[in-house]
Amino acid sequence: MNNVSLVGRITADPELRHTQSGIAMTRFTLAVDRRIKSGEEKQADFITIVAWRQQAEFVCKYFSKGRRMAITGSIRTGSYTTQDGSKRYTTEVFADTVEFCESKSDSGSGGNYSGNSYGSSYNQNRQDPAPAATYSSGNTGDFEDMPSDDDLPF
Repeated sequence: MNNVSLVGRITADPELRHTQSGIAMTRFTLAVDRRIKSGEEKQADFITIVAWRQQAEFVCKYFSKGRRMAITGSIRTGSYTTQDGSKRYTTEVFADTVEFCESKSDSGSGGNYSGNSYGSSYNQNRQDPAPAATYSSGNTGDFEDMPSDDDLPF
């Protein structure tokens, strides 16, 4: 089973690109902290993430450098040959689901989202076309406020 779950911070503002056939895509890097023992210095892995179509548009519209996000997806590997003839190998995570992990005010960085910190998300595999239209129009009115932690039963 090829399934990846990551939580980290985006290292730069994502840039929306389009293929020659007009399909939206974005490729960005997520800094994911490693688990450390007490007293050790913090370390992070920098993982390349790829998102396609409406999900790419969603990421580029609502996320910016420093924003914390959760991603589920799958690992894809590949290779290519450089101009000098050497072979290079790539490893990327193709995102299936992208979620907010904090509100805009918690992150202290850009972005257009002003909702809650309880994991609002966009799922690429969803069959309902309505969310894509909502995200592309910039309307965040469909996000609802969640109760504070004091009101939760756990």
